[in-house]
Amino acid sequence: MMSETPGNQGHTMLPSRIETERLVLRKPRPTDGPLLYQTYTSDAEVTRYLIWRPHQALAETQQFVDACIKGWQARTHFPYVLTLQREEHEPIGMLDARPRGHIVEVGYVLARRYWQRGLMPEALTTLTELCLALPETYRVQATCDVDNLASARLLEKCGFQQEGRLERYVVHPNLGAEPRDCFMYARCR
Repeated sequence: MMSETPGNQGHTMLPSRIETERLVLRKPRPTDGPLLYQTYTSDAEVTRYLIWRPHQALAETQQFVDACIKGWQARTHFPYVLTLQREEHEPIGMLDARPRGHIVEVGYVLARRYWQRGLMPEALTTLTELCLALPETYRVQATCDVDNLASARLLEKCGFQQEGRLERYVVHPNLGAEPRDCFMYARCR
């Protein structure tokens, strides 16, 4: 399922497709832009705790999708589009893995109409376990705003441990211009 990546200093590549009980995590496609824009990138409630503002135009989402595709090609990060089984043409969110030496940083977002169905824990747990199975990965980590209780619960549900509070760590532009405090979570092997 995973293969050695030439030119990537011996790092093992994550699979381009992952299936869970209810989901497919797959590489982004150029045609994903319009549906991602419609589903969540333009939704102020979904993007509230993210590091970017809601997209005002489809072109912004298309640029994002193009950057995700380039990330896969360059093997710098591995953004997955989340879809329901048998509905691979309809994105409902994304999950991103960014290898940094022995650490993989993860980020995630899910369209509002799919919240509270247990879909993101299913996706994040599966991706985390795949990352920790890589010989060079010892830690998978994520941060979340101290006020983002839903994200904190998600990480804990997926077996992540809260390690600390990072003061003035990241700007969430939808909440203000100043850096905000975040919690650091990790799962290690």
